[in-house]
Amino acid sequence: MSDLFHASSVPCAGPSAFGLAGRRGFLRMGLAGFANLSLPGILRLQHAVAQPNDRSSNASRAKTAVIMVWKPGGCSHLDTYDPKPEIGSEYRGPFGTIETKVPGMRFTELLPMQARIADKLTVLRSMHQTAPGHPAGSMQMLSGDPDTRDKPKPKYPDWMTVTNYVRSQDEARTNPLPRYVGVNPPLEYNGPAYLGDSYSPFTVSGDPNSPKFSVPNIGLSDPNEVERLGRRATLRQNLDTLHRAFDRQGELGALDRFEEQAMSLLTSPATRDAFDLTKEDDRTRDRYGRNAWGQQLLMARRLVEAGVEVLTTSMSGPICGRVGNWDDHAVNHHIFDALRFRAQAYDQAVSALIEDIYERGLDKRVLVVVTGEFGRTPKIEHSPSTGQGNASGPAGTQQPGRDHWPRAFSNVWAGGGIQTGRIIGATDKRGEDPIERACSAGDFLATIYHHLGIDSANTFIKDLNGRPTAIVDRGRPIPELIS
Repeated sequence: MSDLFHASSVPCAGPSAFGLAGRRGFLRMGLAGFANLSLPGILRLQHAVAQPNDRSSNASRAKTAVIMVWKPGGCSHLDTYDPKPEIGSEYRGPFGTIETKVPGMRFTELLPMQARIADKLTVLRSMHQTAPGHPAGSMQMLSGDPDTRDKPKPKYPDWMTVTNYVRSQDEARTNPLPRYVGVNPPLEYNGPAYLGDSYSPFTVSGDPNSPKFSVPNIGLSDPNEVERLGRRATLRQNLDTLHRAFDRQGELGALDRFEEQAMSLLTSPATRDAFDLTKEDDRTRDRYGRNAWGQQLLMARRLVEAGVEVLTTSMSGPICGRVGNWDDHAVNHHIFDALRFRAQAYDQAVSALIEDIYERGLDKRVLVVVTGEFGRTPKIEHSPSTGQGNASGPAGTQQPGRDHWPRAFSNVWAGGGIQTGRIIGATDKRGEDPIERACSAGDFLATIYHHLGIDSANTFIKDLNGRPTAIVDRGRPIPELIS
């Protein structure tokens, strides 16, 4: 039985005597013949143990997907989507503001490409949460954990693994691609918690722009290798008669489905093609940007178009500057140099993704969310750099920065059938606090779940102690962001 249930239904019983962990162990034993292929991502395809049921929401869930573009460290809202040109120099950055395609909506000059497609996106300027540190802030935004203390591991599963888990309980997977893929995903400060690693992403790492980039363990093209896998599958099938004498829970049926999907992932040309950016013409690749971020977002579009339902990608690494993230304290970066350093790649990749989603008819099914865990302090601080590098002066150089600011920040939404070309909420004259339509981390999560067809108010998952735990404790879908 599933550990997922709804408040409106009778709570389901716990796992059978065989146990969920036992089922996974059994599946691992059954797939021992594949072990030397080094397929950790495939072995995390949790739908091998799914118990399909007849929930009416299955059809809508199968049609929807989310791409989350994560900006680790937190982006300055004043220097991007919520400029305050009239405030004093101790708050105001050096960037001018520009008009967008939407009358009355202004961005800073760092975002000209997004300004030109502003009719295809909505900016939420009144986001806030309560945790000042990166770990706790990320956990609030990704899992709804209200704790403001930084912890080494999440207490609650993030929305990505929850979605993976919930959908795996509802439906058998026929698409050979995993439900949940991370392309250089945010793996710090979030994860499956008590759901277990079986619901973690199939992770693609590296620079997709590199000529040497490849995704291992998918789309085998060597016919001899495919034949060898087929012989192993046949060998296991020949043992089924003996195994089924002990199969009182129907576990081998799940194993059959898992093996079929694993084989499809390994041998399907369509699967290999979904990850293959060379299938895109040069013009499209150029449009996204010939850098890691641009090609990550292009891969994200290709994968959701091919049937991936949850896609996360992190805008981090060398393109960010010296410390590889958006954590623009003065000790890390000259914040304004850092924003200039990364702005072109960021602006180009995000605008290309959003525009492509609409041009390819994915704008109803696919929701795009661009966010980080918090904003940056409206008041500029000055401190000595701790090291020289991109967007940072030599050690000891006094330079400007902004610190952590969870009290107010902006994120961007597009697709998902939502009404676009608008601003939701507002902050005060310095950008310190929301003064209109304040939205919490719980609201953020509930909105994503709503698009995915998951009723966050009435969906609970049992934790390790068997207690039913809400997937969103506090929060409701933001009305302006639901279709």
